[in-house]
Amino acid sequence: MSIRLKLLRKKLGITLEVLADKAGMTKSYLSKVERGLNTPSIAAALKLARALNVNVEELFAEDAPNQARYSLVRSGERQPLAGSGEGPGYAVLANQIGQRSLLPFLISPPMDFSDSTFKEHLGEEFLFVHEGRVEVDFMNERVILERGDALYFNAQTPHRLRSLGEQPAQLLVVVHDAG
Repeated sequence: MSIRLKLLRKKLGITLEVLADKAGMTKSYLSKVERGLNTPSIAAALKLARALNVNVEELFAEDAPNQARYSLVRSGERQPLAGSGEGPGYAVLANQIGQRSLLPFLISPPMDFSDSTFKEHLGEEFLFVHEGRVEVDFMNERVILERGDALYFNAQTPHRLRSLGEQPAQLLVVVHDAG
């Protein structure tokens, strides 16, 4: 994401300060994202996309593909978003095909709640546990999901995830971007 974010920002002719202000983030955080030292959460990526007035997939695409009727991302062609191995791993499951409001990701939540920040963003979120077990923390309630379980919720509800067991879980997450 680092190269694409900087490219989009420069294409619009805006400074890090302006983007940070528009996205409600700090300049130092965005600088780290641009340099590949930090990987944004889905909520942060949505805020950045809104601030840049682009689809969130454009932040992660190396080349903006031509508009198409559908998007096919083969298993071996997924673009990983987290490169450091620290924190959750994300992979984009759809290329840009025009204006759309569903954002599908493959996520491997961390093994603990080391990032104590709860995420919340506009829209709705759908989780499907493909492999493993997951704990979803909604601040006042925790839900355990097993392989094959699905959970749908208002994404403005503060939430965070962690894998349970010896191996990181794998989840299909679809975010509906209400913006």
